Amino acid sequence: MSSAAENGDAASGKQNEEKTYKKTASSAIKGAIQLGIGYTVGNLTSKPDRDVLMQDFYVVESVFLPSEGSNLTPAHHYPDFRFKTYAPLAFRYFRELFGIKPDDYLYSICSEPLIELSNPGASGSLFFVTSDDEFIIKTVQHKEAEFLQKLLPGYYMNLNQNPRTLLPKFYGLYCMQSGGINIRIVVMNNVLPRSMRMHFTYDLKGSTYKRRASRKEREKSNPTFKDLDFLQDMHEGLYFDTETYNALMKTLQRDCRVLESFKIMDYSLLLGIHILDHSLKEKEEENPQNVPDAKRSGMQKVLYSTAMESIQGPGKPGDGIITENPDTMGGIPAKSHKGEKLLLFMGIIDILQSYRLMKKLEHSWKALVYDGDTVSVHRPSFYADRFLKFMNSRVFKKIQALKASPSKKRCNSIAALKATSQEIVSSISQEWKGEKRDLLTEGQSFSSLDEEALGSRHRPDLVPSTPSLFEAASLATTISSSSLYVNEHCPHDRTTLYSNRIS
Repeated sequence: MSSAAENGDAASGKQNEEKTYKKTASSAIKGAIQLGIGYTVGNLTSKPDRDVLMQDFYVVESVFLPSEGSNLTPAHHYPDFRFKTYAPLAFRYFRELFGIKPDDYLYSICSEPLIELSNPGASGSLFFVTSDDEFIIKTVQHKEAEFLQKLLPGYYMNLNQNPRTLLPKFYGLYCMQSGGINIRIVVMNNVLPRSMRMHFTYDLKGSTYKRRASRKEREKSNPTFKDLDFLQDMHEGLYFDTETYNALMKTLQRDCRVLESFKIMDYSLLLGIHILDHSLKEKEEENPQNVPDAKRSGMQKVLYSTAMESIQGPGKPGDGIITENPDTMGGIPAKSHKGEKLLLFMGIIDILQSYRLMKKLEHSWKALVYDGDTVSVHRPSFYADRFLKFMNSRVFKKIQALKASPSKKRCNSIAALKATSQEIVSSISQEWKGEKRDLLTEGQSFSSLDEEALGSRHRPDLVPSTPSLFEAASLATTISSSSLYVNEHCPHDRTTLYSNRIS
């Protein structure tokens, strides 16, 4: 595996050197994948549709494809090989669940040569992408393939309950056998479309132990950075409108609980950031490698699963974050701390890691040397909690309402003063009316009460206990007019307000 990773890194500098995986040329692997999937999916169309049964998850179909061909298989120029298909009926159901028709699946994988990605993962796996940018094909280890097969019943149950998820969408699990070597591959959704340039790509685990991109990785044309790099580059996080933020965090929480229930850990969030403000400047200088094939002119439509669909978002911009460039490839609109308009593409990857004995031992010795809570290998429950906390507090944030300026605060305070004064006048008026009703029971008339109240205004020696209707109305008019005048001219002297009240 390590030699494959070294070959993969070297291939980016040596264009003419072909990569190998388990001593098998990548061209032979790509050809076998297309031939094998073409046969097995075509053969599956003859089988009637029916409900998926428990035994369907453990079925393995096998076909031998000799180089000279046979009655069932075409001739080819690769070495003889056997092609196995795991749980064909179950994976057919998964593809149908995501709206992938058999003809579209075959066309995407088999019509054009597969494109090999020059940025393999740390495990040394090979990655291929279909020419239409829809599917990723990845080589996996025996333990990973075995774990996925055991995971299928629970995966089936989870997708039925919630087909919109950031978890990987698995479309097929296959094995190519040739010369005593087994090469297992899995077909998944493509999280980062090539036709949309990713200005930054991050692999985030929520860990800080050795979570910085190496010097060799940084020298690549499209490097994948890690947690510490994100905290340095995007130290204030990425901002969403309230609806999108809530949908994203709800999806992450649900997905992490599913992974925890399966005792899965060491997964990552693959995050691609496209800066819309930069894309306009780069259109004229766009690298041909980032443009889809000639058959798909213009911006390509993602057919099956987008980032926005995965978080159950409304599929429309929120709070004016994205107002132009409507063809966003299903990216999630966001803003940087600098106010830049962004499109985010994301998905949870590397979920085929179970917390088994080797992982427990790996965490134990790392915890002895380093802080056990910072290493990436941890028990599933702690891993999920730390992952969510990192995403919620350091990576994704909610846009807060803008604070009012000082001038607006003064105007608002005057408006509040006006409202308070009117409430006081109203309460005084109500109190006076209650007292007047008490006086009426004692035989006093309205006229005598008003005369007494009005007369007191000309008799300084008579001070009524409560103001009259005339005074209450006069006071309300005075405060209201004064407040309106000050509202129109906020920088107003307080002595003027007081003088208006006295007059």
